[in-house]
Amino acid sequence: MEFLYGEQTAASLWPQFNALLTEYRTSLPEFQQASASPQERLTERDVFLITYADQFTSAKDSSLACLQEFLDKDLAKALSGVHILPFYPYSSDDGFSVIDYFQVDPRHGSWEDIVSMGKHYRLMFDAVINHISKESDWFQGYLAGEDIHEDYFIEANSKDDLSQVVRPRALPLLTSFETARGPRQVWTTFGPDQIDLNYANPQLLLEIVQLLLFYVAKGAEVIRLDAIAYLWKELGTSSIHLPQTHSVIKLFRSVLDELAPHVILITETNVPHEDNISYFGAALDGSDHFDEAQMVYQFPLAPIVLHTFIQEDASVLSSWAASLGTPSPSTTFFNFIASHDGIGLMPAKGLLADEEIHAIVERTLAHGGHASNKSNADGTESVYELNITLYDALNDPKQPNAQIDIQRFLASQAIMLALAGVPGIYAHSLFGSRNCHSCVEETDRPRSINRKKFDIITLRQTLSDPMSVASRISGRYLQLIELRKAYAAFHPNASQHILELSPSVFAVLRRSVDKKQSILAITNVSKQAVDLDVPVNVLGLGNGIAWKDLVLEQVVQVQGGKIPIDLQPYQFIWLFTED
Repeated sequence: MEFLYGEQTAASLWPQFNALLTEYRTSLPEFQQASASPQERLTERDVFLITYADQFTSAKDSSLACLQEFLDKDLAKALSGVHILPFYPYSSDDGFSVIDYFQVDPRHGSWEDIVSMGKHYRLMFDAVINHISKESDWFQGYLAGEDIHEDYFIEANSKDDLSQVVRPRALPLLTSFETARGPRQVWTTFGPDQIDLNYANPQLLLEIVQLLLFYVAKGAEVIRLDAIAYLWKELGTSSIHLPQTHSVIKLFRSVLDELAPHVILITETNVPHEDNISYFGAALDGSDHFDEAQMVYQFPLAPIVLHTFIQEDASVLSSWAASLGTPSPSTTFFNFIASHDGIGLMPAKGLLADEEIHAIVERTLAHGGHASNKSNADGTESVYELNITLYDALNDPKQPNAQIDIQRFLASQAIMLALAGVPGIYAHSLFGSRNCHSCVEETDRPRSINRKKFDIITLRQTLSDPMSVASRISGRYLQLIELRKAYAAFHPNASQHILELSPSVFAVLRRSVDKKQSILAITNVSKQAVDLDVPVNVLGLGNGIAWKDLVLEQVVQVQGGKIPIDLQPYQFIWLFTED
């Protein structure tokens, strides 16, 4: 706080801050009790569903109650956690322009629904705290000239040095509003309805800390810091990844470690890899305790996996995965390939060549998707993200072939499930959803192509048809999840060794922390059959051990010190052995 505001302001703020901590320490004493060790907060059993609050709807229940029913019955409680995208009252951006942080949108349900779900699943809440809706009481108070909200937002003008500001939109950075004090221009990184908050105001910081503790009290076990890289603004700078932003996250982490050590922070930073992993923070006192997020989104995974299947070549994926590592056993990646947003291309910079990124863009457009641009500091624009369902990104909608399309799609998911980290599965990936062009026409927003909502009765009818694409994908996907949860070799801290056996395959060896279990996950990323003879000695294991393919439930015999493997197009196997 002294670093952020200076010694004098920090000292005057501290009594209020300490009173807030004391209030929650007193009201929630159970959260300070001993919890799992930092290394065991997340295990192989953790798999999160990414979903909107109203992703599944019915006439008889609130959408949140319907979501829990679907998790319990249709998904057979296969997933341990749920990232419920912003379920607060909002004015735009499908929830990410929040009107009231402290309320559940009555169209979705109530806090009782959230608390009920939290008794059965680990809940991830969004903290959409870089910006707030222009319809919020905070911003309306600012417009009305209320002193308390005067400095909650960032005023600027065209004479200010904004030339270096990095932002993910091709829209004006400043938006004009008429206020009680006259016309003002305020900072709007993501658009005119999403007004950036001013963390240079310590009272605003205090409000946000109270909000995070409120979420903890309502059952949040994971708090997602949305768009956190843009939190602190300084004229004459890029206003992204600033030291003050990292300090705010460190403060959040310190508060949670003190009052609710079971709660995990995850940062959402759609940026190049090195910037992304900087949000793990720094080690304290030479220990393995890092002081910012315990999880960060693995943003490069989506564009690299898409590149892999477009080129039918796993070389880039293998090289990149071999370089991965987290700074301590208490930190890990949140692995995802599809989400409510599109496929971000910024994280692929430096990992894929420009022509390779261009090939992904062309593939997306050819398959009926969209490409969204951002503004660059030099005044030019470049593609920021791709808007398309993952199933249609991988498979040509104009030339469907269900048998090969389903296998290709599941192969992409098998790669994600095998990698070190915690998987995050977007709801649409469970069913192989196609592009929703009517959704785009309805909203006039490219991102809507991947945000169709399900009527639960209609969805269940589709899933009851064993020949439907949704049923065939869902059934096999849930089986893979259950397999993953059953083996310690898939623990986030289990070792990961990448094998380069052929450009056509991605191969990763996972070994449990106690070295008793090993799983060799091999995926054919091409439409050609592949024959392999994997030397057992390169695995660092004995020659005489027996292997079992967990996917097909078949024993694979070692022959002459090698494991013979025949893979059909897009086939994947998980070979298991134990000491």
